[in-house]
Amino acid sequence: MSVTRREFLLSATWTAVAGAALPLAATGSNHAASTFDSHDWSSVRAQFNLSPDYIHLASFYIASHPRPVREAIEKYRKAIDENPYLIVKQGRFEMATRICEAAAAYSGGKANEYAITPNTTTGLALVYNGLLLKRGQEILTTVHDHYAHHESIRFATERNGASWRRIALFEQSSTATEDEIIGRLVKAIQPNTRMVGITWVHSSSGIRLPVRKIADALGEINRHRDNNDRILLVVDGVHGYGAVDESLPELGCDFLAAGTHKWLFAPRGTGIVWARDAAWAQIRPTIPSFISHELIEAWLKGKVLKGPTRADWVSPGGFFAYEHQWAMADAFQFHKAISRARIAARIADLNSLCREGLAKIPRVTLHTPRDNQLAAGIICFEVTGMTPEAVVDKLLERHIIASVTPYAKPYARIAFGIMNTPEEVTVVLQAIADLSDK
Repeated sequence: MSVTRREFLLSATWTAVAGAALPLAATGSNHAASTFDSHDWSSVRAQFNLSPDYIHLASFYIASHPRPVREAIEKYRKAIDENPYLIVKQGRFEMATRICEAAAAYSGGKANEYAITPNTTTGLALVYNGLLLKRGQEILTTVHDHYAHHESIRFATERNGASWRRIALFEQSSTATEDEIIGRLVKAIQPNTRMVGITWVHSSSGIRLPVRKIADALGEINRHRDNNDRILLVVDGVHGYGAVDESLPELGCDFLAAGTHKWLFAPRGTGIVWARDAAWAQIRPTIPSFISHELIEAWLKGKVLKGPTRADWVSPGGFFAYEHQWAMADAFQFHKAISRARIAARIADLNSLCREGLAKIPRVTLHTPRDNQLAAGIICFEVTGMTPEAVVDKLLERHIIASVTPYAKPYARIAFGIMNTPEEVTVVLQAIADLSDK
């Protein structure tokens, strides 16, 4: 195929920019990056511009960008500002591939199984709205899920004439068991249940669901169902993704939606949806894609593609803050350099230490399970005689940043990440103990 002069210049310009914007850890072109020791937690902490005047325990809300991500954003921003047409024209295709390859290298599966989204909310909405529910079918979810999850389901079922139900998976989060969770969910399944929506790690209580075992239980039910009535398992994975050492394909779910601007420290306004080809084939796109060559070529020829839906068809189009979206790949590589297993172990160790300490403080009620198998990086608790807001305010006076859960029953909430230390756990426990003494 012949290449026009304009196409040649465009490609050459993009290649030059992409080469200049390779991850710093790979190029070694920056002194701070070249001295980064991924095995030294103090060196990891130094990659963040977090204020040293505070203990940061709400980084899961929206992340501080580590150095490689900040510098990648700046390089892409500079390139776009200098040549917006040339860089974006080519880059939106090239970088979509790079992002998905980095996501697959970090979290498993194939690159073409990942859709790129702005956040968890958008991902969930694309999945639920994309399934062609029949009138009379239902989506089963739980009372523990986030507003965005429930509303995505409600919008989809109202549009299709379907229904939805919410159930409680446990009586009390701190004493919940895997058997209780799985038993309640399986018991609630009905013949018309078409989708099950759950949350991997609950931001309401800190409990981590046994997704693999839930998927296996649903698999037994699906053995007796026609493929068109198979129950699809949809997971809001945002507080497990980047905090737990799990390959997404090994979880066993059909779809997992997660923002990457929390535990993964990717740029703000970025996320993914993962699913296997067979699952993608069961939904329809909601927003036109700008990264699928096939869909664009078909439109140019006045045709409509009839083949099974694929992940890049579902990635929502429109123009984005590309310097942020493209730097997603650098965030995945930053995590991968440290190692998924080491990050998960660090988060588990710090938060386990804190949970054990909280359980010993009088007048403190711990709502997150102490068992590491049922917990991850979020800890929810109460101090008798104090509102959650008052607890958070008093901790802030001591330069400890906590948060309040945004649910009908609020709790005080803290979370230790890879930027925190065991010494900070000790300081926080003493501060909470002081509150309980008053």
